[in-house]
Amino acid sequence: MYQVVRARLCALVCGAGTALRRRAVRQGPRRDAGMVTSEYAMGIVAAVAFAVVLYKVVTSGAVSAELQGIVKGALDARM
Repeated sequence: MYQVVRARLCALVCGAGTALRRRAVRQGPRRDAGMVTSEYAMGIVAAVAFAVVLYKVVTSGAVSAELQGIVKGALDARM
């Protein structure tokens, strides 16, 4: 009894694998061409938005004065 059940189960599993391989060959490779383009577009939009925010922060009065103070202090340092 055990051997019969095992043989049928093996045939079922092996048959399912063969059927999946046949189906994959018939359908050809999967194509996700639109996904990549939209992901790149969203990444570029996010990068530009981050760059704009960073530019606004760095060019603001308080941050600009602090950066100038740091650079001036570094240039005036004794060696």
